[in-house]
Amino acid sequence: MNPFLKTIGLAAVTICLTILLIYFPDEALAASLRGLKMWGEVVFPSLLPFFITAELLLAFGVVKFLGVLFEPIMRPLFNVPGAGSFGWMMGMASGYPTGAKIAARLREEKQLTQIEAERLVSFTNNSSPLFIFGAISVGLFHNAALGLLLAAVHYGSNMIVGVFMRFYKIREEKSVEYQAKTKNGSILIQALKQMHATRSKDPRPLGEILGDAVLQSIKTLVMVGGFIILFSVIVQLLHLVHFTVLFSKLFEGIFFLLGIPISLGVPFFSGLFEITLGATLISDISTDSLLPKVILVSFILGFNGFSIQAQVASILAKTDIRFFPYFFARVLHGIIASILTVILYKPLYLNHGITGSELPVATQPADSFFANAFQQLTSIGPFVTIIFLWLGFLLFYKAKKTGS
Repeated sequence: MNPFLKTIGLAAVTICLTILLIYFPDEALAASLRGLKMWGEVVFPSLLPFFITAELLLAFGVVKFLGVLFEPIMRPLFNVPGAGSFGWMMGMASGYPTGAKIAARLREEKQLTQIEAERLVSFTNNSSPLFIFGAISVGLFHNAALGLLLAAVHYGSNMIVGVFMRFYKIREEKSVEYQAKTKNGSILIQALKQMHATRSKDPRPLGEILGDAVLQSIKTLVMVGGFIILFSVIVQLLHLVHFTVLFSKLFEGIFFLLGIPISLGVPFFSGLFEITLGATLISDISTDSLLPKVILVSFILGFNGFSIQAQVASILAKTDIRFFPYFFARVLHGIIASILTVILYKPLYLNHGITGSELPVATQPADSFFANAFQQLTSIGPFVTIIFLWLGFLLFYKAKKTGS
């Protein structure tokens, strides 16, 4: 694209956004507050412990330890080093954009090549179990049994994406030399030695490591919060100028051919921008069957939404990891998830004899745990957010004062 035309286009979009903000100030403020509430109550307090833990595990060499142990699994399955297992597991446990954050850190530490990092990012940005079971299945659909189906589809399709992406640029890569040697001892001993060697290279005292972990995590989450608020406002403004209704017509034709109610067009288009908003609107639509709504929710969970994709792009921008492989994988994830939903809908949902909000015994403990955890998080989340924001300010002020 011509750089001059790109400049004109970006300027025009920004000017239009500014005009809409001036024309709809009340609606923009309400949308901004909704985004801020979601970030302060759920996103910040739920992701902060995982971000801090990830930084500490990297500093203490535990990721190197896992890398040696899981190399025999991750290399043949996903064609990435064993250290990628850390990003995969943390991504599933904590949700987006943890996978991108960890992949970027591993790339910065030269534990991954550029191509390996791009492969890792493509399948480690999952939705968390807390969001799937607590927010989506219980909070929006009021049907906890959906959690099992959505989780199986989401994580299963993402693993398929990872296997598919193992072939990405396989002829061009030059892998990092694998350093662990097992001929002089067991793989566990070698893993421990690698962990100790990594920890010994870091001269920082424990207090400084902990402070840096907290500060870096808060900085990343503040950036995430900014994107959540921004896209909350953008989606609301697009709805006010009927842009959402106009472009949703493109999907209504496809939905008609697929047998999906066309009334789901607008909610689906909204979900392409922001997952929570799209899932909320989809759950509010009345349909004869639940299957079409579950198919679309599975797609937008896999697609991540432009809001999360913007967060990932911002994290990757600090490295040489390219964004397009991640975007391609998101589209692929959404398509595979939709197909798996159709295949698994009967065995994982209908065969339980579920009607309405009935909950099968097999899934009750897990669903109840995540639903209760989500409810507790929304009650104590704001206090956690405020406390750590204040702590982050103090750490930032101390670092600036020490530096000067």
